[in-house]
Amino acid sequence: MRKVCLIVILLSAIFAGCVPSKLITVYTIGDSTMANKKPEVYPETGWGQKFQDHFDSKVKVSNHAINGRSSKSFIDEGSWKKVLDSLKRGDYVFIQFGHNDEKANLPSHFTDPRSSFRQYLEKYIRETREKGATPVLLTPIVRRKFDESGKLIETHGKYPDAVREVAANKKVKLIDMQIITYSFVNSMGDEPSKKMYLWTSPDQKFPEGRKDNTHLSVEGAEKFAEMVAKEVTKMKIPLARHIH
Repeated sequence: MRKVCLIVILLSAIFAGCVPSKLITVYTIGDSTMANKKPEVYPETGWGQKFQDHFDSKVKVSNHAINGRSSKSFIDEGSWKKVLDSLKRGDYVFIQFGHNDEKANLPSHFTDPRSSFRQYLEKYIRETREKGATPVLLTPIVRRKFDESGKLIETHGKYPDAVREVAANKKVKLIDMQIITYSFVNSMGDEPSKKMYLWTSPDQKFPEGRKDNTHLSVEGAEKFAEMVAKEVTKMKIPLARHIH
């Protein structure tokens, strides 16, 4: 009988070793600065496209960010429900909105940083936690806008502060990309920082070229994804162990 028990224990151990460990999914939700881009707009790249490069094989990044979405429209259009239905215990949701919430002339997208913007962020947090997953808030990345003295101008108004305050009130991990990217882009300077954004020479598809100070180039997306990954390594969360 003792032999049989030992064999059962040994077989169980062998079987357990053959079963792959549970895959952690990191869902990224947000706007065009994070979204996957179609080949026809290359080299435009969302930083969410490059986030997977910083994880080991036990983590899968599922990028659900969509061009032009705000914290409101992402819910109203059903995009959040798709993420929520797939979410499982142990997953993560990285939440970055703000760029399109600022559009006061677009009621379908606009949110007030003092009220509705916070309420939508709190909804994402609450529903993520109800699924046993972990929310992570991010402030929006900076736009590239320099004044005549060569100093970067912050364009997001009260939205970054709203994200910070919600993170503090709800005890959510925060990656302050507004501060991090502001420091980085400002230190680069006006002309050199163009390579991080979508500044392209004229070609057949874009005869006048592109001078886009909001969306990222491949190099910019890689750099900003690296910044996010570095911040994750500083957090006391299990996901940090999977950054390489």
